[in-house]
Amino acid sequence: MKWSDAEEIAILLRERHPEIDPRYVRYTDLHRWVLDLDDFTDEAQRSGEKLLEAIQMAWIEEADSD
Repeated sequence: MKWSDAEEIAILLRERHPEIDPRYVRYTDLHRWVLDLDDFTDEAQRSGEKLLEAIQMAWIEEADSD
């Protein structure tokens, strides 16, 4: 899984952190949590604000679908 896999990452983050409201997640925490995912294989420095924002928006959509 790479940084560009925002929807897949969002699903895994929602499963791993169900108590978290993704609207209030800091990018530093989001970055760390993505790197901690078992299937994540991309390099840490390849992330950026736009990629983290895309992941956060996908996570918000996942959370709102409940």
